Amino acid sequence: MTRTRRVWPVLAVLLAVALPGAPAHGAAHAAAAHAAHPPRACAPTPGGRVADIVRQARADLGLNAVLAKVTVHGREVATTASGESMTGVPATTDMHFRAGGAAIPYLTNVLLQLVDEGRVGLDEPVSRWLPRLPHGDRITLRMLGSSTSGLYDYVPDPGFVQAFIDDPFRQWTPRELVAISTGKPLWYEPGTNWNYSHTNFVLLGAALEKITGTRLDRLLHQRIFRPLGLRETRNSFTPEMPQPVLHAFSDDRGRYEESTFWNPSWTIAPGAVLTSDICDLARGAEGVGTGELTSPAAYRTLLDPGTVGKGGPTATCPATVCRAQTEASHYGLGVVVKDGWIFQNPSFGGYAGVMAYLPAEGLAVAVAVTAGPEAPEGNNAQTVASRIAAALTPEHPLFA
Repeated sequence: MTRTRRVWPVLAVLLAVALPGAPAHGAAHAAAAHAAHPPRACAPTPGGRVADIVRQARADLGLNAVLAKVTVHGREVATTASGESMTGVPATTDMHFRAGGAAIPYLTNVLLQLVDEGRVGLDEPVSRWLPRLPHGDRITLRMLGSSTSGLYDYVPDPGFVQAFIDDPFRQWTPRELVAISTGKPLWYEPGTNWNYSHTNFVLLGAALEKITGTRLDRLLHQRIFRPLGLRETRNSFTPEMPQPVLHAFSDDRGRYEESTFWNPSWTIAPGAVLTSDICDLARGAEGVGTGELTSPAAYRTLLDPGTVGKGGPTATCPATVCRAQTEASHYGLGVVVKDGWIFQNPSFGGYAGVMAYLPAEGLAVAVAVTAGPEAPEGNNAQTVASRIAAALTPEHPLFA
């Protein structure tokens, strides 16, 4: 039986609690923190309990492959892989996959660094750098990062969906994507409500390039990847992926087919279309979740840039779009904050992932999965990550 999946990434499952007692370090401490927990080869480690959970979840969910890494205060608990990349090709922990929405908190951390340095203010209008953007004089950098701009999301747009189905290899430009969004009315007056929109992060990437005069891929390398030691995380301006590759398969177009090299150009700003491995994904979760790259004040803003209390249906915005943001469950500045966890959960063309950090326990959980032909709809990496969290810290459920 063939199922029809949604063709857009589920980047945020909404959403979360203000986090008590979370450690935060200034940007100057990033190198020291990295030295204390130097990067290791992304090789499998025993971690029997986690490995057993991964194997069982893969079987239960009908997944082709599951990669997982767990650390506590930067120290490795387990790095494991189960299943196959392709028929007869075992999945391994050093395989690369599409990182999707993992790039979003990297963008917002760069923005917060620039605020720390006094180069920009979060509440400056985007029109300062993108003067031709409709409504740019009413939309601020904060609104882009917190997804409160009111901009229509191009991804579920019927025209975009059909174009994707017709040609998943198409190279999209930011101008084309933003035009779909700005061709529709704002959902609400900027800053007054909340809705997830990919458009925000296409524009944020463009604004960061204008602010710094640096190409986005280089900016991310300088300010995020190098300080955190993310040696296997990189941008590509094409669908190319570095070897070894974790292959993906999808029935997004109505038949189960190879989707590894579908073009991800529409997912985020050029320069932030990332591939990664499971070790880098875990390290990224830790770096973002501890506030390692920014000041304590910026870290507090990351967790709540003013979204708590916003959201909710209006005459022009349905509840499925404008979702309520509460202290217990909300979108931060490019991250989801929920039940003590800070996370992102990208999904694209048969790939799904989770990068999550629990400050109360210093626990980082990274999971990447590929879907089998009978896998349930949705982000199955969440289910695997939830089982790992339930075993290691049952008092702090993830995706409950």
